[in-house]
Amino acid sequence: MELQKQIDSSKLPQHIAIIMDGNGRWAKNRGKFRVFGHEQGAESVREIVEACAELNIPNLTLYAFSTENWRRPKIEVQALMKLLVKALNKELPTLQKNGIRLSAIGNIEALPEKARKDLLSVMEQTETNTHMTLTLALSYGSREEITKTIQEISLKVKNNLISPSDINESIINNHLYTRDLPDVDLLIRTSGEQRISNFLLWQIAYAELHFTETLWPDYTKGHLYNAILDYQNRERRFGKTSEQLNA
Repeated sequence: MELQKQIDSSKLPQHIAIIMDGNGRWAKNRGKFRVFGHEQGAESVREIVEACAELNIPNLTLYAFSTENWRRPKIEVQALMKLLVKALNKELPTLQKNGIRLSAIGNIEALPEKARKDLLSVMEQTETNTHMTLTLALSYGSREEITKTIQEISLKVKNNLISPSDINESIINNHLYTRDLPDVDLLIRTSGEQRISNFLLWQIAYAELHFTETLWPDYTKGHLYNAILDYQNRERRFGKTSEQLNA
């Protein structure tokens, strides 16, 4: 039986987040520059976005560029930003055709002007699409996000807009970049690394974690289906016992 047909459509994750890792190693294994790996990784992005749309996954978040990635060699950062601009313009018709809304989280103001303008333009042109939300984490770091959230809430407390006793999970959620997204159900990381790398630390509190040795440029729909089947075979208890769930 095909993997896709084994997936239970009634138990789909409502939010999948992916740490797309391994582009550089993929290129190095082939004697190529790292940028070549990023270009091939963009093809995997297209395939996985398409697969999620076909499965009716409502939310997909991709870790595209972290706050720490600014430390990489300047030539690689520049190439990544050019690749972002190229991909945004190239994929707009596909986003529109499939009813996909593009969103972004992170310090967007830190992006080069061309990349920022094209990103905002595509976001604006797709804002009424309702089939799926594709969120790009760009210049994103979870610690930076949480720090910013604490600063904003603290300022409201200082100005007597809220009291310290009012602060709860809901208020914190409403100040995060992801305020319009549900918590992550399934977090996938490629390339064999088994760490979170400062990605959605608050939002993955009860996410199922799926690690694969596959490098991102080699990641296909089949790999995604396997991850979803793995997710569906797990018991999500959220602090309860199995007996409580079964009851």
